[in-house]
Amino acid sequence: MSMNNNIVIVTGAAGNLGAAIAEALAGRGAKLVLADVRAEPLHELAAKLAVESVVVAGADVRTADGCTAVAQAALDRFGRIDALANTVGTFKMADVSADAAQDWGLLMDLNALSALRLSQAVLPAMRAQGYGRIVHTAAGAALKSFAGAAVYAASKAAVLRITEAVAQENKAAGITCNAVLPGTIDTPQNRAAMPDADFSTWVAPADLGAVFAFLASAESGAINGAGISAAGRGV
Repeated sequence: MSMNNNIVIVTGAAGNLGAAIAEALAGRGAKLVLADVRAEPLHELAAKLAVESVVVAGADVRTADGCTAVAQAALDRFGRIDALANTVGTFKMADVSADAAQDWGLLMDLNALSALRLSQAVLPAMRAQGYGRIVHTAAGAALKSFAGAAVYAASKAAVLRITEAVAQENKAAGITCNAVLPGTIDTPQNRAAMPDADFSTWVAPADLGAVFAFLASAESGAINGAGISAAGRGV
């Protein structure tokens, strides 16, 4: 699977998942726009990847202006946007009987509104060129919640509904939109937070990177509006 000269935006690129996706895309020949709130990790990642890359730090992708800035950086440097791999989001647990409602704005904005805004930002360029791939990050909780995850699950379910709508609205323009539903990702942070867990059942960032890279490629054109489970042995 080659992505030679494809222009791909990776949001949340300073995180474990975003960096793994960027590495997978770079290995397939893509040119990258790496976006996150933190600058230093992005510059380090760009140097490591050794492919033509643009770094966009500090853009708030909960806002229209922030998302437009990311898309415009791609257009200014490369003249097109072939794919968006969006990993922006956060996780927080709270019981409904406690303070879950206080997290509504935080989780909806970071998880769902960012997906909506980023889709809006890249769609004009994709529609103009008659081609595009959009891949968002949802979660298994989008399909079935669990104790303490009411608001988190609702925000990830919103990502799925946004994904489905974008797919339907743009399929005639040669654009697909899908979401990946990771299981627990094997990161140093998760290992520290859950030291007694069976890490062997968790999914590796590199494995998720391969899934995102496929969905961001031309070969994935038959898949549209899907929520794809990628939980490894943690299914």
